[in-house]
Amino acid sequence: MGKVIIAIHGLGNKPPKDLLERWGRMAIEEGLENLGVHLELPKIELVYWADILYDRPQTIKEKDKDSPYFLDEAYTREPRHFKIEPHIIRRKFMDYLKILLYKVFLKENYELRYGFVSQKMLHNYFNELEIYFTKNCEKSLSINCQAKQAIIERLTDTLKKYKKDEIMLISHSMGTIIAFDVLSFIDGETGINTFVTMGSPLGLPFVISRIARKSKKKYKGHIKLQTPESVYKHWYNFSDIQDKIALDYKLSDDFKPNSKGVKVVDQLVTNTYVMNGIANPHKSYGYLRTPEFIRILTRFIEDK
Repeated sequence: MGKVIIAIHGLGNKPPKDLLERWGRMAIEEGLENLGVHLELPKIELVYWADILYDRPQTIKEKDKDSPYFLDEAYTREPRHFKIEPHIIRRKFMDYLKILLYKVFLKENYELRYGFVSQKMLHNYFNELEIYFTKNCEKSLSINCQAKQAIIERLTDTLKKYKKDEIMLISHSMGTIIAFDVLSFIDGETGINTFVTMGSPLGLPFVISRIARKSKKKYKGHIKLQTPESVYKHWYNFSDIQDKIALDYKLSDDFKPNSKGVKVVDQLVTNTYVMNGIANPHKSYGYLRTPEFIRILTRFIEDK
């Protein structure tokens, strides 16, 4: 039995798989270097699904900034003088916003109020998520259903490939929704040593509502919002307080421990990703080099 890191990316078109995988490894290596940690990384395999929804990847050859093929954010090293702020006021505001969003958009049974608002937001801003949330795919052969099934199979096939190994599953953005969905409702047999979510929208009302609906179906009318049963040691959730996708940075308020006692451990971090002077606190490269994540990764690799 060996150790393996499986990663699944998030929303939007991406550069080619080999390049995205290499940049992710470089971000991790940078994080190790920053902490002065010297260790050999295990195999890293990226579950790449952008090609299911886009006919070709992003490239530096594309000059149209509005094109889905325009490569706007490459891997860049951390800026030398990145100002780290505590954002105490913003944190209090985000805590209040969560209470407000849940009160306005979620009923006590986790059904959505004003569902048309969420649907419009999905359609306008999160096209890939709208495709993944396509309903009634058991009876449909629509293009959206085929895409959804292909995305799921990419992850399930990779998990099965390494089912005899100790797995750290790193998921980012929409990838956290796919990973949680697969672990909770599709592949509950492949054990996950450490589940990592970064910049996750799992706590947003329209996502929680869909998870609750699936849970109710699985548990015969009962709603269980919890750590997936296949996660047997850790679930770490990393968020930057300025990450607009991870508006709910405290998933431990939403998901209970599983039967093994594994609960969500939330960690606020500072995502230092900047390109051409523009910061993006949601970018995966910034999350992958945070000292908080690197310490978790080191523990996973060194644990015998």
